[in-house]
Amino acid sequence: MVFSGGYDNRGPRETHKAVCSDCKKECEVPFKPKEGRPVYCKECYSKRKDSGR
Repeated sequence: MVFSGGYDNRGPRETHKAVCSDCKKECEVPFKPKEGRPVYCKECYSKRKDSGR
C-alpha cells in the first residue's frame, strides 16, 4: 500500500466565506456553512477546542 504523504490528488480545497459566530470576523471555511449552525474562524475554533468545549 502506498500513501501519498498527506497530499490530496483532488487539487486545492474549496473554501466558503462565513462570519465567525464568536468574533464576527469574516473567514473562510473548508465546508459549506449550514443555516442555524455556528461557524468559527481558526483562532476562535482553537480557543474553543483548547477549553474543552
